[in-house]
Amino acid sequence: MPRSLDVAEYFLLLEGDEGEISNMKLQKLVYYAQGFSLALTGKPLFDEPIEAWMHGPVVADLYHRFSEFGGNPIPLSNTFNPSVLSRDHRALIEEVFDVYGQYSAWKLRQLTHEESPWMDNYVEGSYSREIPQDEMRRYFSENLVN
Repeated sequence: MPRSLDVAEYFLLLEGDEGEISNMKLQKLVYYAQGFSLALTGKPLFDEPIEAWMHGPVVADLYHRFSEFGGNPIPLSNTFNPSVLSRDHRALIEEVFDVYGQYSAWKLRQLTHEESPWMDNYVEGSYSREIPQDEMRRYFSENLVN
């Protein structure tokens, strides 16, 4: 199974060298990839938990990995090998990127704030409330997957 870092690195690869993906935007793209994987396949794309933070869904380890960039674009890794992802995983991530990659970090933040997985699990002042995968699966199946 891929790690959230593999998913994140693939989003950065899709964006390319002149990319504008900040940590916040990357967090939201990874969240949407997980949600669609749960809805379409019934399985998570990666194992790490997603937490409900003030600015939306976050994979804590991934956040800390890229926190040095602040709100600036994250550069491409020169060590990432996309073959760690299966063809199906890459296709799902590409589809999420095609739909959500066009939006700014703040637009994606706004979208997640209007969705029940974040709304039902965010506790003001808390940075450790996990968003259960079954809630994500249900929400994405009912609202975002046709």
